[in-house]
Amino acid sequence: MSLEQHYTAILQHLGEDVTREGLLDTPKRAAKAMQYLCKGYEQTLEDVTNGALFSSDNSEMVLVKNIELYSLCEHHILPFIGKAHVAYLPKGKVLGLSKVARIVDMYARRLQIQENLTRQIAEAVQEVTGAAGVAVVIEAQHMCMMMRGVEKQNSSMVTSVMLGQFRDNPATRAEFLGLVR
Repeated sequence: MSLEQHYTAILQHLGEDVTREGLLDTPKRAAKAMQYLCKGYEQTLEDVTNGALFSSDNSEMVLVKNIELYSLCEHHILPFIGKAHVAYLPKGKVLGLSKVARIVDMYARRLQIQENLTRQIAEAVQEVTGAAGVAVVIEAQHMCMMMRGVEKQNSSMVTSVMLGQFRDNPATRAEFLGLVR
């Protein structure tokens, strides 16, 4: 059974008339949207970085702030939307700027929980760059908490992962956290 057929069945189980004008193409559109929202499964770290690692003498913090992200929680398949801040301390190599955002997108475009997403991004940046340290903070609002359940509209979740010098050196961690505030 195709994804489109599954969406047709879901709509029918909800009591909808899938032959009415407004729903005629909905299963096809929903299937296409879900494939797009989960396209991260089709990507690899090698694909998204595409060799964009460059020699550099810089050993100071590289920080990419406010990378918007859109993901789906694996528990309810509802969106969570937020931003990621990603920093690393280069050791001879820097990553092309857009590649940091592409790494965020690759992992966000999978069924996910924010805690794991944060770690996956940090470990991927570490793997690609061989950095002396990596830090990732994600702040997001979860529709599963806003639209259903406790229905709290103003809540957000913040997660962080610190690797290497960001974990071991309080001054480095404090500098990063000060910059993302």
